[in-house]
Amino acid sequence: MTKPNCDQVVSEQAPLSPPSVVSVIVPCFNLAHLLADAIESILAQTDQHFELLVVDDGSTDKCEAVAARYPTVRYLRQENRGLAAARNAGLTASVGDLVVFVDADDRLVPRALEIGRQTLVAHPELAFVSGHFRYIGADGRPHPTITQPCPSGDSYAALLRTNYIRMHATVMYRRAALTAIGAFDQGLRACEDYELYLRIAREHPIACHHHIVAEYRLRSGSMSEDPALMLRSVLKVLRAERAHLPPQPSYRAAYREGRRFWRGLYAERLVRRMRHAEDAGDWSTVAQCLPTLGHHDPRALLGYAGAAMGRLARRAGARLLPPGLHARLPATLHPPGYRPPVGRVQLGHLRRTRPISREFGFDRGLPIDRYYIERFLAGYAEDIHGRVLEVTDDAYTRRFGGARVTQSDVLKTRATPAATIVADLTCPDMFPAACFDCVILTQTLHLIYDVRAALRTVWHILRPGGVALVTAPGISQIADRNWRDSWFWGFTSQSIGRLFREVFPPAHVTVRSHGNVLATIAFLEGLAVAELTEEELDAIDHDYQLLLTVRAVRPVEAA
Repeated sequence: MTKPNCDQVVSEQAPLSPPSVVSVIVPCFNLAHLLADAIESILAQTDQHFELLVVDDGSTDKCEAVAARYPTVRYLRQENRGLAAARNAGLTASVGDLVVFVDADDRLVPRALEIGRQTLVAHPELAFVSGHFRYIGADGRPHPTITQPCPSGDSYAALLRTNYIRMHATVMYRRAALTAIGAFDQGLRACEDYELYLRIAREHPIACHHHIVAEYRLRSGSMSEDPALMLRSVLKVLRAERAHLPPQPSYRAAYREGRRFWRGLYAERLVRRMRHAEDAGDWSTVAQCLPTLGHHDPRALLGYAGAAMGRLARRAGARLLPPGLHARLPATLHPPGYRPPVGRVQLGHLRRTRPISREFGFDRGLPIDRYYIERFLAGYAEDIHGRVLEVTDDAYTRRFGGARVTQSDVLKTRATPAATIVADLTCPDMFPAACFDCVILTQTLHLIYDVRAALRTVWHILRPGGVALVTAPGISQIADRNWRDSWFWGFTSQSIGRLFREVFPPAHVTVRSHGNVLATIAFLEGLAVAELTEEELDAIDHDYQLLLTVRAVRPVEAA
């Protein structure tokens, strides 16, 4: 079967006349404190041709009471049978020709149903269409998110390699496809959505559009935080899929790549969990994780066991060993600062020619450069006030400016619902002069070839006394296909300082570098903040400039 190129499915056309109903199904298990947020995001849709069903999967909190606040919400309750069963129950009880599933801790953006419907109308051959999402914190505040590109080519092969969809609420299905294929596998405790994507994509065309349509809540206690469960489940899904692979060698290769990807991702997370449990003296958790790691990734288990033995030996007094024997021991037994001789450096998981992640660490948690960006903005939060301009979205404006911000503007180079100013930062005539109290420019300058022109525009749009808070990459992966063709620069503290001081008075420019060799290597590999300690992140080595930050002020006397 010929499947469409995902990158081509971006058009929006007029909706059906009369519009078909979209069934929005919200499974809920003990998330009553977040359910109202999910419901209200659905009720706020621009496309109001929908029915909303909440399926209570045997909750012991007040899920029913929350649903009862909203007269248009249909409430169903079942004994606790798991997420797949709750979704299937909602599907059976619903009537819409189109179907969207939203977990009770997540949200839809206002145009989500409109965009999904219009894309499916424009492409009647598709069984489902998926979009993009952004992260929000446990408190609902948005987190900066890198939008991942849609895969090009065969979407079934792309799903074999990795679950590029990543968030279920971004998907709008045709009910006919779900009915024909058999809905969710209730034998799976996790990854039931991934299994369904593969089953549908194997038989029907699917595609991806380029709009953000949902918000994924980062919170402790979510299913995705259990690496043992996720490792068992995702490999079970792929093992079952193997019997249905088309005969072409490319699908076998994609399948093998997918197994390597998932095993590496969750085995590493499982080892990290075991290490944290070990440090806390929680040996029961370590014992519970060992069988899963040994069964699915014996090499990772051997690596963990060797490192754990080294740590135990070190704690037991490795320094008391004879010097000759001590010199032959793995580096894990030696004190900090030990330099292993040539040939004895243990690279472990870093002995690879491909990074652990090409998504800057977003797929593993908070990227390391974001740690420094957010520390920088928090340190200068008082500068974020009055009228503020930010590029792409206003997440940092709202997070760090709060009530001090009287007007928030979003700059983009093309019109989108989020954009309040559509302009090119290298063209000052496209902007009003001296109107912003603060300009937040994070990770943007490297994408602008004419950096000097952009900085002159920043000066032009700042009010006297206004502040520009700017971050830029120093040592970085490029990675993202959306930016590869427009990633022009990497900076040093010297180069970015000189550029700013050509425009702003030198005394009003503060430049700092952030990072060290460990943080930089971890960032290049795509690791996340949680994988390093705060002490490791906060160490500054100016020879390894991972990120540059600039605070530049347009002085009042320059009016």
